[in-house]
Amino acid sequence: MSLLFYLMLLFILIAALVAVETKNLLSSVICIGAIGFGASLMFLFLRAPDIAITQIVVEVLGLIILIRATIARDLTFIAGDREFFGTVVSVVIVFVIFLAGIEVLKTLPEFGVAVFAQTTDAASQTYLEEGLAKTGAANIVSSVILDFRAYDTLGEATVLFTSIIGATVILRKKARKKVEEADI
Repeated sequence: MSLLFYLMLLFILIAALVAVETKNLLSSVICIGAIGFGASLMFLFLRAPDIAITQIVVEVLGLIILIRATIARDLTFIAGDREFFGTVVSVVIVFVIFLAGIEVLKTLPEFGVAVFAQTTDAASQTYLEEGLAKTGAANIVSSVILDFRAYDTLGEATVLFTSIIGATVILRKKARKKVEEADI
């Protein structure tokens, strides 16, 4: 594992401690968002891009819900000078996330080079070699999504659907009223 991986892990732990210990709800929600984005970068380090994409989508929708709930409950406004320590911590967090993103970009293969071609025992080699015989599907992509990884695909689709429905329910303007409850 690279040094940046361990730095991201340390960043996630520090953000978790700040989220637990801070008195300001909005700061706590922002730290939780930093934890989620750090986790998605770690999934990219571990070469799990499908989980990283799911983590980003759920994280963004979760942050929208939490920020909406926090702003409605805790009306705090930033006025005047910001604290020096808070500014330094914010700059350091952004810098660490930037370095992690650069490191992830360095690990990507050249454009046009298949990642699974570099690893001989990759699952994708099994899919290509035995896909037709085991599934009977002429389309290898369909056989991977619907046969080899059906439960994984179902789980990801369920998580995404649930988070989108939850965000839609929480972020609607106002609740619907029944006909007999209409304003008089």
